Amino acid sequence: MDPTVELRPARPAEAAAISRLLATTWRDDYAEYLGGQRTERLIACYCRVDRIAVEISASGAGDGWLGWQVADHDGTVVGAAAGGITTIGSGEVYNLCVDAEHRRRGIGRSLLDAVTGQQLARGAHQQWVNLHGDGSDTAALPFLTSQGFQATTDGPSDGDLRLRRAI
Repeated sequence: MDPTVELRPARPAEAAAISRLLATTWRDDYAEYLGGQRTERLIACYCRVDRIAVEISASGAGDGWLGWQVADHDGTVVGAAAGGITTIGSGEVYNLCVDAEHRRRGIGRSLLDAVTGQQLARGAHQQWVNLHGDGSDTAALPFLTSQGFQATTDGPSDGDLRLRRAI
């Protein structure tokens, strides 16, 4: 990873930056597949600054939510990830996004490693991630498969692509 990028837990003042990054990533990766209106509804629900601020302040509140991790480059949030423990032995990556200008520099892998480390410390031996739709139109699918994730039909999918890997 770029040595000028610092990985650390998110700070409350970074809620707006995480919100913008997440919304931009979802628009870029999902609007064509989900349609603009559905994507905007998801963004309105999950990318609200007040919601993310509460999530940042809830870091460590329990194993189900382990908090936001950010990649900071010269004071700018260029990546963010969050995860938790969903069942005994299983972790979930809830969000993982990297600014398009900073991709392919090891930031995504480092963020994934940070979330994975949190989950391993709590006894996880497998990790799950969900991609909306079939995932074929996102940069996430090739990245996740390169990290050992494989598509599975185990568990709930709601028509989305579920991926799992051993950790």
